[in-house]
Amino acid sequence: MVHYKLTYFFFNGLGEPIRQIFALAGVDFEDHRVQREEWPALKESTPFGKMPVLEVDGKKLPQSKAIARYLGRKFGFAGNGEWEQAQVDAWADQINDYMTSVDPFFRYKAGFAEGDADAEFNDVVVKARDTFFPLVVKQLKEAGSGYLVGNKVSWADLFLNYHVETFLGFRPDYIDKYPEIAAHLKKVRDIPELKKWVSQRPSAPF
Repeated sequence: MVHYKLTYFFFNGLGEPIRQIFALAGVDFEDHRVQREEWPALKESTPFGKMPVLEVDGKKLPQSKAIARYLGRKFGFAGNGEWEQAQVDAWADQINDYMTSVDPFFRYKAGFAEGDADAEFNDVVVKARDTFFPLVVKQLKEAGSGYLVGNKVSWADLFLNYHVETFLGFRPDYIDKYPEIAAHLKKVRDIPELKKWVSQRPSAPF
């Protein structure tokens, strides 16, 4: 039996969509959660000096999107056929671009950096959100399934869901203008395997 080990910080973060892929697939994995003070000693042992890192029988794969893509394709959560897989990849890249653009707000709110979170939200996040979310709404309507691509949840849905859940923790009004995003969030949350995972996962601040 293949042994999977995921190493990431103690919080949900970029490791959470990967953990959820395992939950969806019903595949056991070692969930190695690292405290901040432990990270400096581990950093040099990682391929790129960052986390998450997936180990598959001891072989290390870095980068959250590469890990999710690998597991998504392996377990059937990456789209049906080459075209859907390419669409899932495209949406994952677009979601990542958006998350990068609003990351300073997250870092301020989470205490990872010093800055004016309210100003960042009003000056940067709102504009970026109101550019990106209409694209998501359009795609959800075109897909017609409640998911981003095809008729089955994909790893791109999980990354979008993780981002929305995280920001709702900081700004409960984050998706008030976008009921379609709220419906997507609920649809993913209500998947039985994910509901079970969320109810049992370790408590984390974000």
